[in-house]
Amino acid sequence: MIEESFMKSLFHGVIAEELVFPFHESSAEDRDTINLMLDQVKRFFEGVDSAKIDRESHIPPEIIDGLKKLGLFGMLIPQEHGGLGLSSTGFARIMQEVAGFDASIAVTLGAHQSIGLKSLLLFGTDAQKRKYLPKLATGEWTAAFALTEPSAGSDAAAIQTRAELSPDGEGYVINGSKVWITNGGFADVFTVFARTSPADEGAKPRITAFIVEREHGVTSGPNEHKLGIHGSSTTPVYFDSVKVPASNVVGEVGRGFKVAVEVLNSGRLGLGSGCVGQCKKLISLALERVRERKAFGRPIGDFGLIREKIARMNVDTYALESTVYMTTGLVDGKVADYSLESAICKVMGSETLWRVVNETLQIAAGVGYMSDYPYERMLRDARINLIFEGTNEILRCFIALSGMQGPGNALAEVVKAMREPIKGFGLLSDFAIRKARSALGRERLHRVHPLLNKETVIFEEGVAELARNVDKVLRKHGKEIAEMQFTQRRIADLSIDLYALAACLARTTRAIERKGEEGARREIELTTAFGGHAQERIAANVRGFDRNDDELLKGIAGRAYQDMSYPFDIV
Repeated sequence: MIEESFMKSLFHGVIAEELVFPFHESSAEDRDTINLMLDQVKRFFEGVDSAKIDRESHIPPEIIDGLKKLGLFGMLIPQEHGGLGLSSTGFARIMQEVAGFDASIAVTLGAHQSIGLKSLLLFGTDAQKRKYLPKLATGEWTAAFALTEPSAGSDAAAIQTRAELSPDGEGYVINGSKVWITNGGFADVFTVFARTSPADEGAKPRITAFIVEREHGVTSGPNEHKLGIHGSSTTPVYFDSVKVPASNVVGEVGRGFKVAVEVLNSGRLGLGSGCVGQCKKLISLALERVRERKAFGRPIGDFGLIREKIARMNVDTYALESTVYMTTGLVDGKVADYSLESAICKVMGSETLWRVVNETLQIAAGVGYMSDYPYERMLRDARINLIFEGTNEILRCFIALSGMQGPGNALAEVVKAMREPIKGFGLLSDFAIRKARSALGRERLHRVHPLLNKETVIFEEGVAELARNVDKVLRKHGKEIAEMQFTQRRIADLSIDLYALAACLARTTRAIERKGEEGARREIELTTAFGGHAQERIAANVRGFDRNDDELLKGIAGRAYQDMSYPFDIV
């Protein structure tokens, strides 16, 4: 049975078209609420001096108070608990706008509700929600997410912070520390992940999630000196025999890893939408610059290489925006599994933003390098997105391995069924049907507008290549695929391009149906350009499965590790 996940279905070569067509659209009521909030946000940020926040590494209290009055600390919290109860799409749209104005403020808000209090929304008991959410909604209390440790970043199993059950079984005592915790310097409530299993060497730890209040003895270190997002609070957090009642366990004891994964799945959408907002702001800055800056007697925007930069920035931002909001549509549509899709939004968002900010600074030239202008600050602020909430390298491995899990299980079950043909008859039939369908021809998209036929074929052929190569590498490597990170990267990059292209096709189809061919001309052009670029990348990745220099590169790296330096000098 194919999972109810658009991307996981693609790994089987199946296009679950009904999940993404038609392109998601908010209700009229939601749109009115979102537009009203956007107007308020725009007016509020007219009085925010982002350059000053960056210089002083501090968001003034009056700005924080203003955000609270706007309700921005409770956007995701249900109205019954005092929040605004926005949809995933509504929250993403507001975060997009905020990030376009100031990345530090966006990070502060995102850490509070995208991840800080999200565990309560997803796994909290009714009593926990009644106790914490009303104060978190108003901003009376601020939340933080405490997972990372000095030796445990993406590897959550390496967590050393411990929670020991008290003799009476009424609570836990937490000891340990966390690092680089956003909002760590002032948060009142922390979602803390700690080991609750014996500290046996080599044993797989059981991690438990707790809601921990600062007043129970949590302390913070000084704010870190960072490359960017200077205004956000990023500190170590310490737990020295901090007592927490057993009622503050979030989810099940020993199942904290599941809590962390689900929270981060959600948080990555807020990050992706923030990247959209920053890309749009940068495009506006770049367009202003190409008009005012002149070379050889005319605006630099007249020159072909500058036009190419502007075009690619628009194409990539359109694809990112389409991808993010197709994913929020899946969440609002109650699709159970959007883990791959949200990871794609984070990877694609952070890398698109990095290209856009780099090109914008290049267009600005010398001015872009000067701290009197916003370009260098926005470049510094953008860099963190490739690291936090899961590094892009880790997330590429996650996308590939999680996506291949279904086909891998199917292959294993087929082998077993062949040994027990009577018991396995139904499974063999399902497998045969999928294989027969792929042999007869590629899976088809039926709801894309005919004007996008070429891009539709690129997508369909790409899906066939993804499924074919997944099947091939699983058969070739078996369980060893877990160590084949070059292969994983190619699988992940195929997936990212296919999902983004599907989002563009769905969004542009809706635009054509609403506005006609001429009215949707710009959407069509952007989708055509993205489709062509995606086709080139897909072809390169497909070639790479068979013809590559993976082993050569591994060898070069190995010898560098032995040398511990670059080994040559000219003189």
